Amino acid sequence: MSDTAVSDFFQRFPMTKVSDASLDKVLGDDAAPVGILFLWGRDCPNCDIAKRAILLAQDQFHWPQVRWMHDNVYEDPTMATRFGLHGIPAFIVFRGGRKVGRIIEWPGAQAFVLAIENQIAAAEAL
Repeated sequence: MSDTAVSDFFQRFPMTKVSDASLDKVLGDDAAPVGILFLWGRDCPNCDIAKRAILLAQDQFHWPQVRWMHDNVYEDPTMATRFGLHGIPAFIVFRGGRKVGRIIEWPGAQAFVLAIENQIAAAEAL
């Protein structure tokens, strides 16, 4: 997969752009049972690995119950501070607008999908 594919990742795999200032409002307005906030940075090699993996298996990452959001923490360092990040990529998982967990680093597509499917099942059980 080319670097072009990663550079246009958010056009190919749409996510709502949020910031530290807008996140609470977006979460409050969201009807999706599960939210995933992808915290990344420009020219971050590990972030690009995650993006490539998501693009290569896009169908596995589309759930109707999930709202995807993203923020470049290099441009919005208060978001990184808010979630106590020590590295990126990081994925913050929300259920009902409340943080329920986070996935730090990129665990691989299969482990990521399993973790999110467990959160969807938990949300549906409520």
